[in-house]
Amino acid sequence: MSSQDIPEEKHLPSEQGDAHHGGVAVADDPFADPGMPVHKPRIQDIDERAAKRSERVVAMLFTLSMLATIGFIAAYVTIPVDKYVYIFPIGRVSGLNFALGLTLGTALFCIGAGAVHWARTLMSDVEVADERHAIAAPAEVKAKVLQDFAAGASESAIGRRPLIRNTMLGALAMLPLSALMIMRDLGPLPEDKLRKTLWAKGKLLINQNTMEPLRPEDVVVGSLTFAMPEGLEETQHDFQNQIAKAALMIVRLQPQDIKDKRELEWSHDGIVAFSKICTHVGCPISLYEQQTHHVLCPCHQSTFDLSDGARVIFGPAGHALPQLRIGVNDEGFLEARGDFEEPVGPAFWERG
Repeated sequence: MSSQDIPEEKHLPSEQGDAHHGGVAVADDPFADPGMPVHKPRIQDIDERAAKRSERVVAMLFTLSMLATIGFIAAYVTIPVDKYVYIFPIGRVSGLNFALGLTLGTALFCIGAGAVHWARTLMSDVEVADERHAIAAPAEVKAKVLQDFAAGASESAIGRRPLIRNTMLGALAMLPLSALMIMRDLGPLPEDKLRKTLWAKGKLLINQNTMEPLRPEDVVVGSLTFAMPEGLEETQHDFQNQIAKAALMIVRLQPQDIKDKRELEWSHDGIVAFSKICTHVGCPISLYEQQTHHVLCPCHQSTFDLSDGARVIFGPAGHALPQLRIGVNDEGFLEARGDFEEPVGPAFWERG
């Protein structure tokens, strides 16, 4: 027997069936709007003392957020970076990271919890049904939205409950201080450290190969010598930082080959001293062409003419190599007449 032979009524539940026969009762309108449940007022809506308690709880949460923000700043300033503490059950962790995470998390959580508790206990609790409308709202809808917004602001009781308002504003105002403190780790301000090196008047030029003071006769025409200031030792903890600014290259030219007037005045018997640090990205310059008096940076091929004020003749470097004014002391050693008159190395934001 095919399904077509089975009477249709055998496949359908009885419209008037009951629970004993497994029948399904069919409503008159299966898509009827069930309506809104009966509104039950909250205790805060009918008891002002309960509302005051909720207000104090919200204010306490916002105040805790402010205290946590202060704790974040205090921890950031006072706890050493290398201090480790034992926290059960985590184990040994960085004291600074733990304190920062705990205080910042508490500050954010208390603001969120305070806002949620405020909304659930003190703001309007009336359910409002609204019709869907087109995306482009007509003028009357815009007016209604503004009216609803004003009503919501009024129902939030922010004007009648200054304790909540003031503590919330305080918590929100102080929270960005955490991010402001973190910005300190971007690095200390350079101040004038990039403008100064260890070179000073009377400092001897020390040969980096022999670690002995240089005499004019030690520098021959066509040679390239590297020097550093007297008193700088490789065992010093800041040696790399200091040599990165004070590294010097010394070349001896025939005085008649020097084209730049200031370069000639700052030299001694054709011996000129320029910064060894390339003004492009700070690579050490080490390639010297005797015939042309050019020095070449091995990183990006910036080329400088040492016979013409070390000006740039090729490559990406932005300006000439700074020159160090030198002379000879009473004992016949080469010495500096002062520091560089401009910052060495690549251009930076303080260069003026």
